Amino acid sequence: MPELAQGTRDRFETAFMLDSQRLQTLAARTLLDLLARLPLPGVHRLGATLGWLIGRWPNRQRRNALINIALCFPELAPAEQRRLRDASLAEFGKTYLEIAHFWRRPVPEVLGLVREVRGAEHLARPAGRGLIVLSPHHGAWELAGLHLASLGPTTIFYRSQGPFDALIQGGRVRTGARLAPINAAGIRLLLETLQRGDQVGVLPDQEPKADKGAVFAPFFGIPAFTMLLVNRLARRTGAKVVFMFAERLPCGQGFIIHCLPAPPGIDSADEIKAATALNRGIEHCVRLCPAQYLWSYKRFRKRPHWLPKVYTGPLDDHAALAQVARLCLRLAAGQGSGLE
Repeated sequence: MPELAQGTRDRFETAFMLDSQRLQTLAARTLLDLLARLPLPGVHRLGATLGWLIGRWPNRQRRNALINIALCFPELAPAEQRRLRDASLAEFGKTYLEIAHFWRRPVPEVLGLVREVRGAEHLARPAGRGLIVLSPHHGAWELAGLHLASLGPTTIFYRSQGPFDALIQGGRVRTGARLAPINAAGIRLLLETLQRGDQVGVLPDQEPKADKGAVFAPFFGIPAFTMLLVNRLARRTGAKVVFMFAERLPCGQGFIIHCLPAPPGIDSADEIKAATALNRGIEHCVRLCPAQYLWSYKRFRKRPHWLPKVYTGPLDDHAALAQVARLCLRLAAGQGSGLE
């Protein structure tokens, strides 16, 4: 009887979890459909309002964004750092609400939001040579992926998103992309794609979960745990590496796609040099429109052993800036770049 009762409870809990996931997915799909009915300028105004609300009281998103900005732009005065933080939160709100347009509006209309492609010549490659396109969490990265896949056969590295997985996958394959999971099988798919001379898309500024396949390299001068996947794919296949992001224009006017060549050394046999080049390429993208980078992401969560944790302590601005000041003193106290 106890075994039967336990089995019944397990089945009930499983059924309840599945029903909860279905309800979450249904709610998300309904919200996307509603947002997709609005004109893009209206969606962006709603997103900016959402970002403004996030910035009105102490919370982790607001604190983390300020910490990252203060670390990466120490030359700015505290008031300027806070203004950039607030602008980035407005862009953060736009980023997540505009997804409805990308995933639910007709594909020709979505691709038509691209008003200009700057540096398109960097996407050209000799016949048979693959192309690695790196799209950081900058601007409208969902649109950048859809645009890339519309240009030819594309495989995009993808991390499962739990109950929303089917919804997200459906949005990302609308222009023909193939999704590769972040595991050994997915890496094989990327290799096969590049060996055929096709293109792959990777978000290069995600912090790897495991120590294997990553090193610390400077990002705006701060040690950041950085993936080596791009370096290894480029070295193994001879693929060309390019950065791409979609800059959001004001007032919902559309987007500009920027394509930038990767800095020299991204395919170096020296892993630190390669990771440094990767981060330098991301920096080049960010500096073109700093407010549109996802500053609330915990990019410096994993630390070298001699450096303290970054995203800790009270949530108010004064405490966040004091935390940064202490870390900068530690960096300046003779520890070099922190990459030893």
